[in-house]
Amino acid sequence: MYQEVREAVGENYPVLIKLNAADNLDGGLEIEDAMYAAKELSRAGIDAIEVSAGTPASGSKTAAREKINTPEKEAYNLEPALGIKKQVNCPVMVVGGFRSYEVIEKTLRENDISYIAMSRPFIREPGLVNRWLQGDRKPAKCISCNGCFKPGLEEGGIYCVIEKKEREKAAKG
Repeated sequence: MYQEVREAVGENYPVLIKLNAADNLDGGLEIEDAMYAAKELSRAGIDAIEVSAGTPASGSKTAAREKINTPEKEAYNLEPALGIKKQVNCPVMVVGGFRSYEVIEKTLRENDISYIAMSRPFIREPGLVNRWLQGDRKPAKCISCNGCFKPGLEEGGIYCVIEKKEREKAAKG
């Protein structure tokens, strides 16, 4: 499949994959399976691998975990990403609960990780990176409630339901 994608986009277009490192379910995909796949993708020439883990059925170890409200709960896919990085020659990025500048910086500084990927914090706060660049290093406002997914299923587009409620309250104010 990788070769077909490469042929379709050409050599000068980056081809990345988001790889589930583990299902976090009994009998599911294990890190060793993901390491094997990552090694083969790297050998084939993939430009980068983004490491995630979990499924909607994975309970407290789902891919989009709730209540990421302390630095200790952030970077929950770092360990499998580091395992995969040892198997490949391409850049590896990790996603999973990053909410604070300090955790991101420490992850990049102390580990052999090329990139950090984020999603939910940017749904709540699209200007987050600019805020951090301007010196306001408070953690992202995202409270990891996963409420942003429901509008996507029901309305065809995602948005932060908390942010929307706060704007509506301020408008009535």
